[in-house]
Amino acid sequence: MEVVAVAADHMYHVTPERASGMAAEIDAMQLKLNEMESRIEVLTLRQRFGLHRLEGSNSDFRFFTRFASYQHFMAFWKLVEPAVNSKMVRITSTNKTASSSSSTVSHPTTKLPPIEELLLFLMHLSVGSLLQDLAERFSIHRSTASRIVSTWTHFLYCLLGSQRLWIPPEVVRAHLPPEFSAFADTHVVLDCTEIFCQTPSSLLLHSEVFSSYKSHTTFKAMIGMAPHGAITFVSGLYAGSMSDREIFKRSGITKLLQPHMAITVDKGFLVDNLAGCKADAGNCTSESACGEVHKEGKREQIIRHTNTSVCGNIEELFSVACFLVNYQNGPLVKAWATQQ
Repeated sequence: MEVVAVAADHMYHVTPERASGMAAEIDAMQLKLNEMESRIEVLTLRQRFGLHRLEGSNSDFRFFTRFASYQHFMAFWKLVEPAVNSKMVRITSTNKTASSSSSTVSHPTTKLPPIEELLLFLMHLSVGSLLQDLAERFSIHRSTASRIVSTWTHFLYCLLGSQRLWIPPEVVRAHLPPEFSAFADTHVVLDCTEIFCQTPSSLLLHSEVFSSYKSHTTFKAMIGMAPHGAITFVSGLYAGSMSDREIFKRSGITKLLQPHMAITVDKGFLVDNLAGCKADAGNCTSESACGEVHKEGKREQIIRHTNTSVCGNIEELFSVACFLVNYQNGPLVKAWATQQ
């Protein structure tokens, strides 16, 4: 019987030289793989919107966040970061109501880093970016973007709202701008501002929130600013049909005013017999620092058309917009910028 030799399919014996060569090939392939993964990560970051897209341009940063620069934003982030890690309550679809009464419960984070969540929130507040647009920019689901906005609204409302806004008279005098030299006793500049809201289906509710001044349904609030531009008072939101005088009475500011203080208001803001202090009406024109403070202050509250079914959340969002003005560190009056 003839015996036929069959070649082996595998070489089970590998020489040391061959093993060394294979190890070198594996190392080279691993290096190439690492390099490709790094390139993919860089490309992914470039495609996704984030801080890395804005930090090189102060004008872009101010447009999207209202912070004067990346450095100002990071200074604010360092202030809030400890509370983010210890006190933030994550709003979810199952705890939206319950979380509003808690300040210690924590929930799992989203796949976005908290600092990117803050950027997303600021873009929603400052630019009015819609949730779908934010979801596309940050590569997340629309519902996730919605929960991030709700979470940061409540978080910043509680955190920043716990800080005292009202400034002692001696501090106001120490920072009094030259434009107010003739009104040195001015403690606060008051004005009411309105934000549009969707027209409610209820005729009764429509009549309550309809503003004859804006010819639209609105919510209305009173804001107080120190002469140097700091927000020192923010009222709650009221129906657009309510008069400035009535909002002044209900806001609670009369408890803060003292006889030696003076307030500055528009000519039509008739509150001199309610204030318990001196009320200067019309002393500051639109050309003055007071007028500029008002215009710039209102510009910061750029909350877009609001659904009347979410009034509670909107009041928090409006308050946060006002609180943030004190942290953004950009000069509110253009003429002051040259003096700094």
